[in-house]
Amino acid sequence: PSPIETCGSIADFDRATSKLTVYMTTQAPHIIRAAVAMVAELPEHMIRIVSPDLGGGFGNKVPIYPGYVVSILASILLERPVKWIEDKTGNLISTGFGRDIYLRGQLALRSDGKILGVRMHTDSDHGAFFSDAQPSKFKIGLMHAAFACYDIPVAHLTSRGVYTNKAPGGVAYRCSFRITEAMFFQERMVQAAADDLGIDQAEIRRLNFVQDDDFPHRTPFGFLTDSGQYAKCLDIGLEAIGYEDFLKQKEEARKNGRLLGIGISTMTEPLGAGNSREYDILGIKMFDSAELRVHMTGKAILRTGAKSQGQGHETTWAQIVAHELGIPADDVVVEEGDTDTAPFGMGTYASRSTPVAGAAVSMVARKIRAKARKIAAHLLEVSEEDIEWELGRFYLRSSPESGVTIQECAMAAYSNVPDGMEPGLENNAYYDPPNLTWPFGCYITTVEVDPLTGVWDVLNVVAVDDCGVRINPMIVEGQIMGGLTEAYAMANMQFITFDSEGNCVGSNYMDYLLPTAWETPGFELHEVVTPCPHHPIGAKGVGECATVGGPAAFVNAVLDALKGTGVRNIDMPLLPDRVYEALTEGHDVSGAPPLRTD
Repeated sequence: PSPIETCGSIADFDRATSKLTVYMTTQAPHIIRAAVAMVAELPEHMIRIVSPDLGGGFGNKVPIYPGYVVSILASILLERPVKWIEDKTGNLISTGFGRDIYLRGQLALRSDGKILGVRMHTDSDHGAFFSDAQPSKFKIGLMHAAFACYDIPVAHLTSRGVYTNKAPGGVAYRCSFRITEAMFFQERMVQAAADDLGIDQAEIRRLNFVQDDDFPHRTPFGFLTDSGQYAKCLDIGLEAIGYEDFLKQKEEARKNGRLLGIGISTMTEPLGAGNSREYDILGIKMFDSAELRVHMTGKAILRTGAKSQGQGHETTWAQIVAHELGIPADDVVVEEGDTDTAPFGMGTYASRSTPVAGAAVSMVARKIRAKARKIAAHLLEVSEEDIEWELGRFYLRSSPESGVTIQECAMAAYSNVPDGMEPGLENNAYYDPPNLTWPFGCYITTVEVDPLTGVWDVLNVVAVDDCGVRINPMIVEGQIMGGLTEAYAMANMQFITFDSEGNCVGSNYMDYLLPTAWETPGFELHEVVTPCPHHPIGAKGVGECATVGGPAAFVNAVLDALKGTGVRNIDMPLLPDRVYEALTEGHDVSGAPPLRTD
């Protein structure tokens, strides 16, 4: 990943108070504090980690980089503030990376396209050492989430990891630990099966989808998916892209020497980075937290253990409080990223904000509402059973015009509480999800390939996302558009590798290309809503979905345009020279870096 802001830290150890304060670019402040306490041998209450507004994260600001450690230890030794800030080249070369993984596999199929079994193997470069959140458990991340949206009886996965002299690897680049790689492999395999059997690429997916009434569904690798409407998402996408009409256009264009292609990619991704039975970091269980205080004026302050990097937590969390309590969102202040004030939490990555921290916000607001109900009964001089709730107001069941607002309850919480009740209107919640959440996405892309240059242009992109209940549609759409832009970049241009002498190729923005508004195609977005059955408000998360499922749609579209030329695969990114070589030579093109043989 290449966030707009590089990594950096300013460490300040105050000898007079023996307190260490560190301002740093981290997606997980409390985990950093725990790690610093172990390394620096300082008690946690004497360590303050502050993560201010971040210019993007995408997973690469989860690890603990050497620069953080050096600045902290240097400040402790020198008793002076010490700053470490990366430059762009340093960030591109040394940041924890995702991808760099090679996959091969086999599918067992009936002649009608029904998948009977899958075998897959991964070879992954982990760099000099693991920077994954939990390498002792997930050495290949969650690669075994592959084929989760398909009803496949059996599957087998093997993996081989290699340590090299590259930067630390294993980082989840805008996905839940290798999920993008898993979904890319999945969709390339399904596409290859459709081509080999001469089956329509949409129909082979429809045939193998988990059906709506088959949930909860146990995947061949043991995950439990809870809900979805996969075929409906596909149908909406096909209609929006004009699937049948485009197939006709494609054949007519080929007669005139033009190469058009259409690619489909579907995915379901385990989000939430919890439950605590299976997931931890440094042995710390992967719950999350929220602390809500309603002042006597009815205004509120909410603190969570999450950490926004531009996802809009301030808006989303305030809306959840408004939804649960009826307090206007503008009256809710949201704070995150300061370990001196925020409740302990695991941070933001793996699209876990709304599935875990958002659930904690909902649960703490409900605790507040439960206490406010008792206060309302006291104010109305009735039993609690006689009280009903509508958004922002308690009222008498027998006399709906008689009631009190949540703001009046807040004032009474500090001035007129029932006997035996503690004053105040505040609480906290720690939410440990019972299962991961499973959003679904269907991405369909049409392209045209220039046979003279290998350059390919995107004609249309349709995205259909089912992320459960959407709290703020504008934020959700922004996440999907950003994810699709990254998916396009990965498929088309983003590339870091090393030459045979070990020099980094892609260490600056002349070689490592980022899509601008000029190159980025337009996106047509659609939605399906299947609430998550175990989440308090039915949300599933969405921040990574388009990045996870999108790349295969672009690659499948280009290879569909090349169908009939003898080309079955071109490794990402599909740079023009690779596509041109495949077209002119009629063979597959590998993206493996050159090797020294001397």
